[in-house]
Amino acid sequence: MSGSEPHIAVGELLLSLIPQKNPFVMVDTLAEYTEKRIVSHFLVQADNVLVTENHFSAPGLIENMAQTIALHMGYKYYLLKLPAPTGYIGAIKKAEILQLPKVSETLTTTVDILHDIMGVTLVQAKVECNGALMASSEMKTALAQ
Repeated sequence: MSGSEPHIAVGELLLSLIPQKNPFVMVDTLAEYTEKRIVSHFLVQADNVLVTENHFSAPGLIENMAQTIALHMGYKYYLLKLPAPTGYIGAIKKAEILQLPKVSETLTTTVDILHDIMGVTLVQAKVECNGALMASSEMKTALAQ
């Protein structure tokens, strides 16, 4: 990322869209949003709590995908001028960690909404870095009642 790419939300606006707070925030840019897709970016910093031996960990990649899903819901409700509901990961299916990105690399995470029925959402997520696939998963999330 050169810093000149368009973005929809960063900083305080982005933080208002997800339930996580620093130091446990694993997304830093909302780059693209549609009803069925979201793309986030995340610059891996050396002081990140999920960095080990100069690499972003497998739990960090899973959390990055989950927070991108939360960002989709948060931005959807932001557009509706409503408070975002709290959601939970109900299941992680077919999670694959192929590579661990290094500190100072930027992740591009794409989440496609496959189904969204009665507060339960099934998504396909993938994390890429420098054109290479780092991780992918299918996740099911549910809204708190």
